[in-house]
Amino acid sequence: MNATRTDTSPSGPIPLPAGFRAHAGAAGLREHGDDVFVVVADGPSVASSAVFTRSLFAGPSVVLSRENAAGGRARGVVVVAKNANVATGDQGMADAREVLERAAGAVGVAPEELLIASTGVIGRRYPMSILRTHLDGLAGAEFDADALALAAAMMTTDTHPKTASVEMTTTSGATARVVGIAKGVGMVEPDMATMIAVVFTDAAVEPGVLDTAFRGAVDDTFNCLSVDTDTSTSDTAIAVASGVAGPVDEGELRRALEAVCLDLTLQLARDGEGATKLLTVEVTGARDRDQAKRVAKAILNSPLVKTAVHGADPNWGRVAMAIGKCHDDTDIDPERVRIVFGDLETYPAFPGEAELERLTEIMRAEEVTISVDLGVEGGAADGSCTVYGCDLSREYISINADYTT
Repeated sequence: MNATRTDTSPSGPIPLPAGFRAHAGAAGLREHGDDVFVVVADGPSVASSAVFTRSLFAGPSVVLSRENAAGGRARGVVVVAKNANVATGDQGMADAREVLERAAGAVGVAPEELLIASTGVIGRRYPMSILRTHLDGLAGAEFDADALALAAAMMTTDTHPKTASVEMTTTSGATARVVGIAKGVGMVEPDMATMIAVVFTDAAVEPGVLDTAFRGAVDDTFNCLSVDTDTSTSDTAIAVASGVAGPVDEGELRRALEAVCLDLTLQLARDGEGATKLLTVEVTGARDRDQAKRVAKAILNSPLVKTAVHGADPNWGRVAMAIGKCHDDTDIDPERVRIVFGDLETYPAFPGEAELERLTEIMRAEEVTISVDLGVEGGAADGSCTVYGCDLSREYISINADYTT
């Protein structure tokens, strides 16, 4: 597989894979810039997969999309930014259904062939008058938007659009592509996927195969991301295949999806609200992957760990504290645990003054990695997990204290 990471500030267009047409436009939900996009696949063998938030307050967009995604044959997606349309009652559901129907009519597909995603402030209804005007005008609009335009159109507090792309070789020797976009740098603690991510490919694949590969990629990437421990009401991750390029090896497809999703995950973590550092936590030697992930998330999500990383404070004991919170995991023996920052062991090595100074330098870097070996007796071969997040800064508080004002 030939994987190419898309720069976070690309200078040129990033075309979607073959078989897709897309439009991004400004309906007027935000003061400047595009805020709505519609993408549809016209390929011969369309397949799709989607995962959604498990929040009890899931919005109408999630509810409708779950229904339409069930058959694995969704052709595209409409995304509305700056308004989550959550906790808006029966009228909110009716509004979301109308947006879906008008978007589907504009691109010539049935409403049940499209998914819908929304992002923004919770508790406010869609401004339907401007959305109706915008969507009804799409019939004569150009559908030539690239991935960068789509990613920019769905940003909220993101500081830049996020895209990633990978090339694959089909079974006939042709080239197929996977292109992904994502947004979401706050209210990020996945309980399925997280934020909004849409992945497009021109590979030909059966829905069941795509679903298995995509869910596996999501579990190892978006599901291992956290910014602030808060699960969104609108989290949506979608994959759509147009089938134009032809079939690819299942393993090749899985690796490509994982590469794109991981790239997007790291971009989201680096751009976490107020973030100044990428924080990676690797846990090994666990009883199983679930235990490894539970401990890794306890470390990653600790405000004390995150603030220590932000200030480059060599207070490595906060990691021990976070591990200790997992008190139900009684097979974790502190005497068998090993904690490492970068390549510097802090426990059970008990660093002296010179080592603490070196630890401070390690924590001043833009990327900080904390590794923990739990040393659980009889641990499984797959007893490991890596999770991704960021530090916690004063700017995070400022952003969220003034979010709606």
